[in-house]
Amino acid sequence: MAILDIVLEGDPRLRHKAHRIRTVDDSIRRLAADMHETMLDAPGVGLAAPQVGIPLR
Repeated sequence: MAILDIVLEGDPRLRHKAHRIRTVDDSIRRLAADMHETMLDAPGVGLAAPQVGIPLR
């Protein structure tokens, strides 16, 4: 697992439409685990994929 960089307010990636996840595979599970680790490391109570630069929902 890895701690991901959090995209800050004003970053244009936050304005892009996120794509729906169609199939949960190992890469999505790894992303979810990395996001969970990132969320626990950062101040806050939740985290969405676009906030770590991944346009998925």
